[in-house]
Amino acid sequence: MPSLIDMRRRIRTVRSTQQITKAMKMISAARLRKAQERAFDARPFANLLQEVLQSLVSRVEKPEHPLLVQRPEERIRVVVLSGDRGLCGAFNTNINRATERFLVDHNQQKVEMVPVGRKARDYFRRRKANIHKDYIGIFSRLSFDHAREIAGDIITSYADGNCDAVYVIYNEFKSMLSQRVIVNRLLPLAGFKPAQDRASAFTKVDYIYEQPPEKIFVRLLPRYVETLIFRALLESSASEHAARMTAMDSASNNAGEMIESLTLTMNRVRQATITKELIEVVSGAAAL
Repeated sequence: MPSLIDMRRRIRTVRSTQQITKAMKMISAARLRKAQERAFDARPFANLLQEVLQSLVSRVEKPEHPLLVQRPEERIRVVVLSGDRGLCGAFNTNINRATERFLVDHNQQKVEMVPVGRKARDYFRRRKANIHKDYIGIFSRLSFDHAREIAGDIITSYADGNCDAVYVIYNEFKSMLSQRVIVNRLLPLAGFKPAQDRASAFTKVDYIYEQPPEKIFVRLLPRYVETLIFRALLESSASEHAARMTAMDSASNNAGEMIESLTLTMNRVRQATITKELIEVVSGAAAL
């Protein structure tokens, strides 16, 4: 049975850990509010941009753009959004498992990975995966420039024919306790069909274009890809803070329960020690 000194040392260690987990929970809660607002604000912008593009394509007789060209998926590039740090529950594990399933489902194709986040980069680097490029440490200072940089690389590769499809895997923020892993095909862009197929569906708003719709449509498509990537980055950031806050809250509660259990055990040990000493004293007195 451990001594009283060992029990007190364990209780102090658990209490110190509890203070750390509580501090991490408060930090994640403060960052989550801002990340959640940014993620929610990005959703209507992306939807409205898609609506404008669909209105444009309804006015274009034959929409043509390199990002709309569909080819047999022989070379695939997948953008994996994970975190740079751990202690966030199953956030990174779910992303890595979803990516592994994706690699198994597309084992007949050549798959190049673009990990965004240190956890995904390190995980698949240890497994000798084909990593095209990685982005580390951007979530602490996330901005639209990062999305533009990532989108610029994949847009150029797809337009040049270096890859036939681009997928993105990330955690979508649903609530404080729920995040859903999304596997979405980013390129080629879908849903922008010729005017005769879409004209009747997108005439709710009569936009006035100062330039030809064809020219605006071609210029907005790359921006639409950048917006989709930026939205995925914001969703992943909010999901990570929510997962970390939930994990640290559970860790704090578990530490409290462990402190109570250790304190109860320590009191029992102390009571047994006192009882033993009393018995020894009484026995010695009786012997005299």
